[in-house]
Amino acid sequence: MDADDRVARWEDRSEGPLFIASLLFLAAYAAHVLDPGAPDWVHAILLSVIALTWAGFLVDYLVRLRLSGRRFGPAYVRDNFVDTVATILPLLRPLRVVRIYEVVQRRREQPRLSLYGRVIAYGSLTSLLLGFAGALAVYQQERYAPHATIRTFGDSVWWVAETLTTVGYGDVTPVTVGGRTIATFLMVLGLALLGAVTGSFSSWLIQSFARDDEK
Repeated sequence: MDADDRVARWEDRSEGPLFIASLLFLAAYAAHVLDPGAPDWVHAILLSVIALTWAGFLVDYLVRLRLSGRRFGPAYVRDNFVDTVATILPLLRPLRVVRIYEVVQRRREQPRLSLYGRVIAYGSLTSLLLGFAGALAVYQQERYAPHATIRTFGDSVWWVAETLTTVGYGDVTPVTVGGRTIATFLMVLGLALLGAVTGSFSSWLIQSFARDDEK
């Protein structure tokens, strides 16, 4: 059995539990951010859940590195860029949603959605999860900052919607270093997701019209 087969077998076994762990991580982080007035013991439990799930993501990354038979370095990070970023910044775990589909596809042998359907579904689901995670992170950074315009979670959700759709009204903007760093990631990812979905939808329309013309 070669390295690719070993990694694929590990992913078949681990992606489901890791996806559940990523949702648990997001839920614990959301509760920690959105309810600052909760008792200290509640926040202690939430932080423990966050730390444990984060450790699980790190273990998964190290196991896949070991099974690949490669050494950790720039080449490995380049070839596994999304996995590396999602391990360092667990709030970006939604970017790994596509792994779940790959596992299901391997088990069912044939894809249940067309290529265009997969791109649109992946882009939409990733946008929702990433937008929610980004709104939480920005809200945590901005809510107590002097001269901040993002004071409520609703303000943060509105700002994320503006950012991911590249509208950018400018009525609410992050003022902290952390908030602007998160904003930079969301801008880049928003452009990439919007481009992928729009391009895939346009290609589907062109092919549909082309088939009609041929008929």
